[in-house]
Amino acid sequence: MPDPALVLNAATTSGGVLLVLAIVVPVTAVLLAFVAGGRQAERIALATMPLGLAIAVATAVTLWWTGAPLVYLLGGWTPPLGVALRADGLSVVMLTITAVVISAVGVFARADFSTPAGLVEARAPFAFWILLLAIWAALNAVFLAVDLFTLYVALELLTFAAVPLVSLDGRAETLQAALRYLLFALLGSVLYLVGTALLYGSYATLDIVLLSQRVHAEPAVFVAAALMTVGLLAKTALFPLHLWLPPAHAGAPAAASAVLSALVVKGSFFIVVRLWFDVMPGLPGFAATQLLAGLGAAAIVFGSVVALRQERLKLLIAYSTLAQIGYLFLMFPLAFSSGAAQIASGGALAGGLLQTISHATAKAAMFMAAGLIYAALGHDRIAGLAGIARASPMSVLAFALAGVALIGVPPSGAYLAKELLLQAATGTGQWWWAVTIQAGGILTSSYVVLVLVHALMPADKPVTPRVRPSRMGEAATLTLALCSLLLGLAPWHPYLPVTYGVTPTPTLQALWSSVWPVLGGTALAILLGRWGDRPARIFPGKSVAATIGAVRRAALIPSSGIGRLDGVLRQWPAAGLCMLVLAIAFAAAMLAGR
Repeated sequence: MPDPALVLNAATTSGGVLLVLAIVVPVTAVLLAFVAGGRQAERIALATMPLGLAIAVATAVTLWWTGAPLVYLLGGWTPPLGVALRADGLSVVMLTITAVVISAVGVFARADFSTPAGLVEARAPFAFWILLLAIWAALNAVFLAVDLFTLYVALELLTFAAVPLVSLDGRAETLQAALRYLLFALLGSVLYLVGTALLYGSYATLDIVLLSQRVHAEPAVFVAAALMTVGLLAKTALFPLHLWLPPAHAGAPAAASAVLSALVVKGSFFIVVRLWFDVMPGLPGFAATQLLAGLGAAAIVFGSVVALRQERLKLLIAYSTLAQIGYLFLMFPLAFSSGAAQIASGGALAGGLLQTISHATAKAAMFMAAGLIYAALGHDRIAGLAGIARASPMSVLAFALAGVALIGVPPSGAYLAKELLLQAATGTGQWWWAVTIQAGGILTSSYVVLVLVHALMPADKPVTPRVRPSRMGEAATLTLALCSLLLGLAPWHPYLPVTYGVTPTPTLQALWSSVWPVLGGTALAILLGRWGDRPARIFPGKSVAATIGAVRRAALIPSSGIGRLDGVLRQWPAAGLCMLVLAIAFAAAMLAGR
């Protein structure tokens, strides 16, 4: 009997044309917008968004209805001679959430990237809408490709579309940040491409299904896996390879930051998942999965502490992204089956993917809310947010809902993700990752509480918004925040291996499990957060303020060291050395697992 995995690539399935449309529609829109120019670029982009969303939903419904992956063979040629597009549950989830976020960002961006009256064409709006569509097309190609070289091409298209978003305003510092992003991403691409070449030289194919049947333990494969993994981690900005992420977010427009944080880094992460779960599930071994999750745990602590010490809201959210990216990698050791000696698709994978999409919607909403706050105040200094809750209540509400969703309050997707990961940690006896997951909730709460306390504080004088907020922008931001908060209620079982012994229903026990991380996060925010020049208003009473001040001074010593370490790691020599060390470490860990 033929292998079922091979049969999936044998012919185009019913509904397979939807996969082509998911890529062709945004690509066609890019070409039309480029030719039409001017105001037509925005109109074409906005008209494409509901069509692209409908294609993503139709793909999800078709997969649910048929119960089998969708396949389209380009030119009718089967792999390894031909190239196929394939949508399984993971692909469909990512396609749909990408369409939702892109559509919401498009609505939000109209306030900032509409062609000004009296002009036929403006550079920034024209570039933004074309780049947004190009990112959409590249992401869809990443989610649907089942060939490692096709994935490389799609990933490069994604990079070249994302980098210009950082420097849309043309300022020197944003151009420098974009160039840093480009060069570091290209360095990661080189490592990925070298690993791909090694695999092709060993097995004469790059098709994921065929490779999964042919790959076996040998030095060339270990080197290839290590190089490809580290290259993808550099593009994902996993600690300590986050050289480009903070400066890119600091200068990019809010809409661009939302796309970068919510979606662009997910492209390379998705390929890591494909590589470890589908291409070589039996090769990484216990040691390599522990190493990958160890980097994730370090990212959670490092990113959260540095986020608490930021003075600007956008930089706080950027370092929060660094921390949340680390959370995604905790699923790898929890998915490792010691009995089968390989990574298996199960509750851990479902938890990791749910955390991925929850982060996408929540983080996009946070950056969009930060953009609304900046427009209202003319700055995003955290110490100067007092009174913004009265001046711009919808933006603060959206930030709060997105933050609560990220903390993991039921019925959010992050809550369901956390419970699935905790269940996997218990089932595999890896208690240390359960502790890390719980600590992640406390750390997330800390910087969310820090921002909300400042925003809800009364101002010395009434705050008058500099500009009237866009109602459509506020609605788009709030929609994404609510989406993240309610993701746990969606029926995920047709797409992800969700174990429904875990439920997002807000029981008393579930609510308590969400309260204590908030209390712990509040204490951490008091100890490490920046409170401006008005601590007496936050901590009334001289004795209380003095006690807290003494504890804070002690707690700030290690946090200052982490801040200095961040400065070192964001230098080129340190980042390059980290890439080299990690490549050697992953290859050694995989070899040790044999």
